[in-house]
Amino acid sequence: MKSKIRSSYAHTIYASYIGYIVQAIVNNLAPLLFLTFASEFSLSLDRITILTTLNFAVQLTVDLVSAKVIDRIGYRVSIMAAHVFAAAGLAGMALLPGILPDPYPGLLIAVVFYAIGGGIIEVLISPIVEACPTEKKEAAMSLLHSFYCWGQMGVVLLSTLFFRLAGISNWRILCCLWAIVPLFNIWYFSRVPIYPIIAEGTKRIPLSALLRRKMFWLLMVLMVCAGASELAMSQWASAFAESALHLSKTAGDLAGPCAFAVLMGTARAFYGKHSDTIPLKKMMFLCAVLCVASYLLASLSSNPYFGLIGCAVCGFSVGIFWPGTFSVAAWTLPGGGTAMYALMALAGDVGCSSGPTVVGMIANASGGNLKRGLFFAVFFPVLMAIGLLFVRDRKQSVQENASLPKEF
Repeated sequence: MKSKIRSSYAHTIYASYIGYIVQAIVNNLAPLLFLTFASEFSLSLDRITILTTLNFAVQLTVDLVSAKVIDRIGYRVSIMAAHVFAAAGLAGMALLPGILPDPYPGLLIAVVFYAIGGGIIEVLISPIVEACPTEKKEAAMSLLHSFYCWGQMGVVLLSTLFFRLAGISNWRILCCLWAIVPLFNIWYFSRVPIYPIIAEGTKRIPLSALLRRKMFWLLMVLMVCAGASELAMSQWASAFAESALHLSKTAGDLAGPCAFAVLMGTARAFYGKHSDTIPLKKMMFLCAVLCVASYLLASLSSNPYFGLIGCAVCGFSVGIFWPGTFSVAAWTLPGGGTAMYALMALAGDVGCSSGPTVVGMIANASGGNLKRGLFFAVFFPVLMAIGLLFVRDRKQSVQENASLPKEF
């Protein structure tokens, strides 16, 4: 069994699946406890908000630093360290508030630790899987990213079940239980094979040269649009369901973000199965058109149920954007290496921040009209569709890269 783990790239992919589940735990567990933190530690909502802001800021910083640091440290050490930070942050969230005189700094320290872990995971997992000697690269990438969706669903559903059975007062035990997942993956990643990110015989593109490539900047735009198209809808789906249909919080979460996550994961799993018959660029373009339609349905329909359908369908339409753009990068700029993936993750996180912000700002300026905010957010999938028109097909890109001079 040990020899199989050390020699089979299938185990590398399985460990990467768990890595994305860890990222889902990092990003989605604390928000389930925000109201508990507020009541138990007497925290105001603005101090609770800082926890989310800090998580996002640290992950952005990690994305930026990774472009220079990870190649020097090595991928195996880096991905194991990511899981150490994630486990420390999750366990710290349970333990530090009770150890320190003031519980709030304890929560902040825990957030910093697990955000570092989540940021490194986001940068490394995709290129680790892309480097595996699989025949169906796009399928592997799409299926990989679906595990974030399943992880998100698992965190919400299993944590809710735990609270129902053990009580919300035992939330510290839950944090420690979730920390077991990254602890296991530290061991797993210490044994699986990790392949060179830049294939043998492929010329590495220096960062300075990468920044001069038009295709790189097109990929950055696509990543911003991918993150913005996804988060602009998912972050407001619950509020939209409650305000449009007057559903309870639980029903709104199930009908909004939970349905969104299910369909997003379904889209990624679907393309993972059918990548042989559907070209990636075509799939992404059709999904961009579907995304435009879903935003328009959600924002313009007078029937609230059609609006809710628009929210859910949006989850399916954005599913392929993020992993698809990573796959496009792999065939258009095969020598981009760690710096390219790190900067693309940074661009995606910028989109994740800007999408919901645009919706919120426009809705606020319109007297709290979320429909108007979602209408203006259609700009992101429209720009995604336009950008894809300038992406060359895989076969053409491979031929062009083969004809490039050795020095860029």
